[in-house]
Amino acid sequence: MSEQQYLLEMLDIEKQFPGVKALDGAKLQLRAGTVHALMGENGAGKSTLMKCLFGIYTRDGGTISMNGQPVTFTSPRDALDNGVAMVHQELNQVLRRSVMENVYLGRFPLNKLGMVDARKMYQETKAIFDDLEIDVDPRQIIGELSVSKRQMVEIAKAVSYDAKILVLDEPTSSLTEDEVEHLFRIMKRLTAKGVGIIYISHKMDEILRISDDVTIMRDGQWVATKAAKDLTTDEIIRLMVNREMSNRFPPKHNKVGKVLLDVKGLTGMYEPTCHDVTFQLHEGEVLGVAGLVGSRRTELLNTLFGYFTKGGGEVDMRGEKIENVTTDEARNNGFALITEERRATGIFGEASILFNSIIANVNAYGKPLLSAGKMNKDTAWVIDSMHVKTPSQRTHIKSLSGGNQQKVIIGRWLLTQPDVLLLDEPTRGIDVGSKYEIYELILNLAEQGKGVMMVSSEMPELLGICDRILVMSNGRLAGIVERGKDFGGIPGEQETIMALAAKYV
Repeated sequence: MSEQQYLLEMLDIEKQFPGVKALDGAKLQLRAGTVHALMGENGAGKSTLMKCLFGIYTRDGGTISMNGQPVTFTSPRDALDNGVAMVHQELNQVLRRSVMENVYLGRFPLNKLGMVDARKMYQETKAIFDDLEIDVDPRQIIGELSVSKRQMVEIAKAVSYDAKILVLDEPTSSLTEDEVEHLFRIMKRLTAKGVGIIYISHKMDEILRISDDVTIMRDGQWVATKAAKDLTTDEIIRLMVNREMSNRFPPKHNKVGKVLLDVKGLTGMYEPTCHDVTFQLHEGEVLGVAGLVGSRRTELLNTLFGYFTKGGGEVDMRGEKIENVTTDEARNNGFALITEERRATGIFGEASILFNSIIANVNAYGKPLLSAGKMNKDTAWVIDSMHVKTPSQRTHIKSLSGGNQQKVIIGRWLLTQPDVLLLDEPTRGIDVGSKYEIYELILNLAEQGKGVMMVSSEMPELLGICDRILVMSNGRLAGIVERGKDFGGIPGEQETIMALAAKYV
C-alpha cells in the first residue's frame, strides 16, 4: 500500500519519560473511511502514542504525516484546528457549567457586541445532538448527568469539530448496551464520510465486530497490524501479552461463610438514591451488583460507605449495628471503597505513587512525625503485590496508565485491611492481562474471608467471578441471582438478569 493511500502515518515514534521509555519505534497507519483498533495491555503505550499525535506530548523521534504531508501539532487546539479530535478515556469536563458550554469550551460563538451568544450556542449544540440522536438538554449542568451521558456529550463535541481523524479512547467503558449500539451507528456514519477512526478498547467482541484493521502494541513497541477479519480473540490476546491465556477468569476456591453484613431497608436521604434495599453479604463471598445505567448501583455503594447520607434502614456487621455516618467511620468499621471514576475521585494526580498508596492509612505511620521507612515499605508492597509498572515510588501517578493507577488505588485500600471491599467498576478501561490479575486479587481476598461487593457493567465479568448477583432497578432491589441455581452457562442467564434490571424502569 502506497504512502498516499494513508490518511495518517505515524512511523518510528519515540517517547522517553524519566526512568522509562514509553514508546520505542511505535507505528500506526490509518486508512480513510476505516475503523483502526489500537490494542495492548495497560502501559503498552497506546494512550502515549495518541497524545503524541494530539499535541499533548512532544515526541522524541519519528515522523507523523497526514495525507502524505508531515505534521507536528504543538497543542490539542492545534490538532483540532487541523482535523484531529480525541475523546479521552478519563473525562475532563467543567462539571458546574452547562452541557453546551462544555461542547464549545474555548470557542464560544460571539455576537456583534463581542459577547457570548448563548442562543446560537444552544441552537448549534441542539442541532449536533439531534443529528447524532443524543437525548440531552444542552442547558443542563453537565455534572448532573450520568457518566454515560457525559461520555456521549464528549463524543458529540469531538464530532462537532468536523474532524477527519477521530481518536476514541475506551469510549464504551461507561455506556449501556443501547448506547454502545448508538455509538456504533455514529461511527458508521462518520466512516461513510471518509473519517478515519482510531479506536482504543479492551473489549474483544467490539474490536472484532467494528474494526477494519487492528494494530497491537506491547511495551511501547509495535507488534503487529492485521485485518480484523483475520484475527480471533485468542490471537489478539497472545499478541498483546506474549503468552497464551486459555481462561478469562481464575478458578474459584473461595468458600462462602457466615453472614458478615446484614443490610435491611437501606434508603438514601437525598435523590437520586437507593430505596428499601435488603440483602446479606457473607464472609468469603463475591457479591456482584448488576443493573442498567440509572439503576443506582453506585448510590448503593456510596450510601453503605457513608459518602451519601443514609435516610433509613439498618446495617449490622457480624451481628452488631453500625452507622457509617462519614467515610472515616466507614473506614474505621472495616469498609473500603474503590470509586468508578479514577481521575475525579480516585487519584491525586499531581502526587507521587507513595502519597497515593498511603493516604487512606496515614494514621498508621505515627504521630506527630510519620515514619518514612514504614511508608516506603508499604508503598513497595503495593507496587510489588499489585504488579504496578512504574520507575519509582516518587513517580507522579498521573503519568501511569489507567490500569496501573487502578492497581495503586486498590493497593491503597488493602493497606487499611478492610473486611468489606466495595468495588465500583474495578476493571473499567483495564486490559485483559490486568483484569485477570484483579480477578485473582478479588478471589484471594474472598478466600481470606473478606466480603466483596462489585458493581460491573460487564455481564461476563459478573458471571465469571461472583457467587451471587444482586440486581438493581431504578434504585430498588429487583432480585438476587444465586450461583448454582441460575448460573452455569445456560442460554437464559443473562436474559434473566436483564429482565430483573428493567423491573422498575
